[in-house]
Amino acid sequence: MTSIASPKSMLSNMMEKLSHFSLVSALLGTETSSSNSGQMTFDRSYLLLAIMMYVIGLVMVASSSMPVAERLHGNPFYFITRHFIYIALSLGIAAVALQVPMSWWQKSSGTLLMVALALLVAVLVVGRNVNGSTRWLVLGPITVQAAEPAKLFFFCYLSAYLVRRRDEVLENFKGFIKPLVVFFVLAVLLLAQPDLGTIVVMFVTTIGLLFLAGAKLWQFISITAVGLIAIFLLTLEPYRWRRITGFLDPWQDPFGTGYQLTQSLMAYGRGEIFGQGLGNSIQKLEYLPEAHTDFVMAVLAEEFGFVGISVILLLSAILVFKAMLLGRKALIKERYFEGFFAYAIGIWMCFQAAVNIGASAGIVPTKGLTMPLISYGGSSMIIMSLALVVLMRIDHELRLQSIQATSTGGRK
Repeated sequence: MTSIASPKSMLSNMMEKLSHFSLVSALLGTETSSSNSGQMTFDRSYLLLAIMMYVIGLVMVASSSMPVAERLHGNPFYFITRHFIYIALSLGIAAVALQVPMSWWQKSSGTLLMVALALLVAVLVVGRNVNGSTRWLVLGPITVQAAEPAKLFFFCYLSAYLVRRRDEVLENFKGFIKPLVVFFVLAVLLLAQPDLGTIVVMFVTTIGLLFLAGAKLWQFISITAVGLIAIFLLTLEPYRWRRITGFLDPWQDPFGTGYQLTQSLMAYGRGEIFGQGLGNSIQKLEYLPEAHTDFVMAVLAEEFGFVGISVILLLSAILVFKAMLLGRKALIKERYFEGFFAYAIGIWMCFQAAVNIGASAGIVPTKGLTMPLISYGGSSMIIMSLALVVLMRIDHELRLQSIQATSTGGRK
């Protein structure tokens, strides 16, 4: 006679099985595989996060860009179509880049840095000028924002440098200053565009990575002092000073320097808790400039409210948290290049997302930075997707290393 399980034990078994498929465990990458399928060699949560942010970005670009697309191009779907193409192109490049081992990135770090320098020089010579800034290279139907690959390639170079010269960086000023000299050269080229926002992102990421690599306190004090002096000198330009201080009280000049921020704040105010509903934004009707690029989060806040912004913050925080954990895991396994690179990508994504949302909410000055994986912009979309693929590749190689170590130990 067969025994019948109690309702309590049946419910317990059901909950245990369902826990393996929960969204939280999938996003955090803690899902476990069954004994039949063996240990997984990749973290599917990165792909899940990317798809969710792609879809949200596509919906918001569609909602925020139709009025301006109709006026500029006579086609309300102009920017939506291009954004969809950028996503497809990003996925294609990501699929290829996923096959590239991390050893190639480390060996090619110097070459990639030269490519970044060449792009920044080329954009100053033959670049397209838009709204007073020369930031784009035109390659047939494709426009490339040179600053985007420069960020990724510089962080790759910096990670490789910290592996080669780690003792020198930690022990003397000469080793510490070398990567900062490279950063200074890049900063000069970026300032000529001008693109102060990218300089700030690269500076913060560099300092954060050097801190995590174990640089000494006196080194940080000295470089922070130099950075503050440089920022002060840059703000002596009247238009930069107005732009930096304008966010403190945009209502002093609501139709001049404070116009964009006041319109963005109106969007946040109208959104309240749950928003006005998808497509019901008023500020996107060409009241808010750059509604589908730098200020797409303001439109999202107006249509989906505090809840919508919270979802984006949660997804971004999970992605950054996973990147930082991955960096720590790589360092524990003595994969130093991979660890530093993961740290750099995590700091970069975190700071850029914080600045984008903070600028649209009036917390920080506007810097012209896109929201990673959400804002309209082909170069940003492709490079951020490539950075995400790097994280997936690092995780894949660490998992393979663990599997090989386990199988070797088992044979012994």
